[in-house]
Amino acid sequence: QVQLVESGGGSVQAGGSLKLSCIVSTVIYGPYCMAWFRQAPGKEREGVASIDTDGSTIYADSVKGRFTISKDNAKNGLYLQMNSLKPEDTAMYYCAAALGIWHAGLESREYNHWGQGTQVTVSS
Repeated sequence: QVQLVESGGGSVQAGGSLKLSCIVSTVIYGPYCMAWFRQAPGKEREGVASIDTDGSTIYADSVKGRFTISKDNAKNGLYLQMNSLKPEDTAMYYCAAALGIWHAGLESREYNHWGQGTQVTVSS
């Protein structure tokens, strides 16, 4: 069974940076896509960034130019570098994987494996 474990969350001031990591517990064979989602209190879960099997990326408009998604296949790792953080970035951040497909977007229904989340808090 595929398990995803996030780390790297924390509390920072506006303008600061954080790097989130997600480690996949097993080697994944075949195509797969991964993504970061977030959910703030009282709000729906939203897609932040995704990366396809071939490395193509998609970003939510709210994070373009500030966040960078990347993966390291050798380490079974997914990362999210977050710069110029804003208070509105405060949320629980989740790592997600969609196995067996070549391309996916930022819709949560496309993903079938989820981590437990890591909290990011940005103060003004």
